[in-house]
Amino acid sequence: MLPTERIDYAPIAGRKPLHLPDGKRLIVWVIVNVEEWNARETMPRTVLTPPAGGSPSPDIPNWAWHEYGNRVGFWRMLEVFDDLKIPAVLAINGSAINAYEAIARAALDRKWEFIGHGFTQKNMQKVDDESEDIRKTTDAIKAFTGRPPRGWLGPGLTETWNTPDLLKKMGYDYVCDWVLDDQPVVLRTAHGPLVNVPYTQECNDVAMMLIQHHKASEYRDRAIDQFEQIYADSKDSARVMALVVHPYIMGAPHRLRYFREALQHIAGKPDVAWWTGEQILDWYTGQSA
Repeated sequence: MLPTERIDYAPIAGRKPLHLPDGKRLIVWVIVNVEEWNARETMPRTVLTPPAGGSPSPDIPNWAWHEYGNRVGFWRMLEVFDDLKIPAVLAINGSAINAYEAIARAALDRKWEFIGHGFTQKNMQKVDDESEDIRKTTDAIKAFTGRPPRGWLGPGLTETWNTPDLLKKMGYDYVCDWVLDDQPVVLRTAHGPLVNVPYTQECNDVAMMLIQHHKASEYRDRAIDQFEQIYADSKDSARVMALVVHPYIMGAPHRLRYFREALQHIAGKPDVAWWTGEQILDWYTGQSA
């Protein structure tokens, strides 16, 4: 299906108001992306352009840049979540659960939600068998956590024409790839409705730091500005705001303080709910029933 065949245009103005429990007005969810990069393939992203161009293998400088995040950066970020008592959602490659089991264990111990993020960090349009990739990811998360994931985030937000259909067929309840609204929306699939939970490309450290090349403090500044506007928007109907981080980016020493400061600012508002994706899904489907 074309995107316009999966979802109707619906302006946020004039919708039936959505209400949160306990006097809350805005949901914030934080997604931590943990990935395994295959050293035998071209790196998904680079911090250094390979000398003389091309795609060298092994690409040690760029592989190690990412690996630092899983060895060191994640653990810095974990202290922030623990100190502020904020839950996160772990978007994780299926293969990364075994490769970085200590990370997966730390998330499981804290009751973070696990969502599928491809089996390895590879464009979904380039995997050999998309159905098998989704199945392996699902099985890896289920084997580790004891239950299958309900949510999916494509690596790099990538999908094929068939991804929503395959996800729904394989038991997924929500996806995050359709970054087009501040409230959950429903996608049509060949196997029934699939909810899209709001994600972000604006408060996403990949876009800010690696593509737009902002200084580290931009993450804090933009997150606070985005929060203040969406918070104002939520006065009559609830909204959802996402914050997206990667251990090798925001877990870097010179960036972490700005991630902490952004969360501290948001946490200063008592009518903000810090939820996971499945909590957002269950609330929204309850509102829509």
